[in-house]
Amino acid sequence: MEMVFEPWMGWAFGAIVLLLLLSAFFSGSETALTATSKARMLALEKDRNDAAARVGRLIEDRESLIGAILLGNNLVNILASSIAAAVFLAMFGDAGVPIATLVMTALVLVFAEVMPKTYALSNPDRLAMLVSLPIRIVTAVFGPVVAGVQVVVRGTLRLIGANVTGPVLSAHEEIRGQIDLHLQEGSVVKHDRDMLGGVLDLRELTVDDVMVHRKNLVMLDIDQPVAALVEAALTSPHTRLPLWQGEAENIVGILHVRDLARALHGAGGDSSRLDIVALKREPWFVPETTELIDQLNAFRTKREHFALVVDEYGALQGVVTLEDILEEIVGEIEDEHDLAPPEEHTLDADGSLVVDGATGIREINRVLDWNLPDDEAVTIAGLVIHEAQTIPEPGQRFRFHGVQFDIIERRRNQITRVKLTPLGEEE
Repeated sequence: MEMVFEPWMGWAFGAIVLLLLLSAFFSGSETALTATSKARMLALEKDRNDAAARVGRLIEDRESLIGAILLGNNLVNILASSIAAAVFLAMFGDAGVPIATLVMTALVLVFAEVMPKTYALSNPDRLAMLVSLPIRIVTAVFGPVVAGVQVVVRGTLRLIGANVTGPVLSAHEEIRGQIDLHLQEGSVVKHDRDMLGGVLDLRELTVDDVMVHRKNLVMLDIDQPVAALVEAALTSPHTRLPLWQGEAENIVGILHVRDLARALHGAGGDSSRLDIVALKREPWFVPETTELIDQLNAFRTKREHFALVVDEYGALQGVVTLEDILEEIVGEIEDEHDLAPPEEHTLDADGSLVVDGATGIREINRVLDWNLPDDEAVTIAGLVIHEAQTIPEPGQRFRFHGVQFDIIERRRNQITRVKLTPLGEEE
């Protein structure tokens, strides 16, 4: 095979090298701009970084950005392959086409695809800001062509029934997914993941998910003797106590222990001189369907920490406090006045766990990383009753949602102790 070399071939080889550099530029830019952190760019943009601002504007319309980059990349790749084919045909005759194909495939793969994309994945933010200005010019030049391509592509996808409406995940779901990903990678600890997840959950939970149920409330009858009220209030672990009159549903006020102590001091310790009616504060009632984020904002606005929860008929359901909402973010908050320390949720040697029936489902999920549903019930006992469609007896066993529930103790109609055992995947 006789190889022929002509003067114009030197210029052709130079053009091929230039086109390969342009192809590497487009490939690296595509990877960097798709892998860059939008949050990082926003933070830099607030620091008056013009390159970050350009990157932010580019990735706002990813479809146009990718279309322009792919158009430029395909143009230079096809042009480089065509020039290479012409050169090798002139040099090797009919064997030039397969030789050009092999050579250009190797060159494009190594130097115009793998190498620039590898570097871009390692330095996405830096490279994205570096190429933002030339890519901005490319998108402006190719804009009309890309717009026409988008019309054709979207029309074709609609004809075959494909969904092109946009992202499926909400912003909150994307954030939650990022947090879980960083937890798996080890850059976020579980406690931080739980706190960040708790903040995101505030818009998904209502006050009835975190309130103290009315059966666990400490309430005082305002018609009792003042001395009895003072003793009950001062010995209670709570600082705010609902006052009822006639019947427990009829809440007439809230007694704050601080107000009581101040008045008792002013009366020289003589409780008979106190007027409980004058000391009580007006009760604040909120619907059980109020979202936690709204209730948190209401607490801040009213500068209150305590609200009574009622259902749609106005019946008392429980009490929600600022502490209850904060515990959804930071976990259990205990002080020296609490009746008992929080229950330790640790698995036994056989992998089982015995809990109180009133233990919250979210608490178990949070501590043990389980996924028990909390849509229809708030507590473990409520979940068992909902799934069993009956109030179980001690000794009964149920299996659902990947967990075995053994009923240990029941008092009247209330399940008080349950043994939880995670099941294997096959079971």
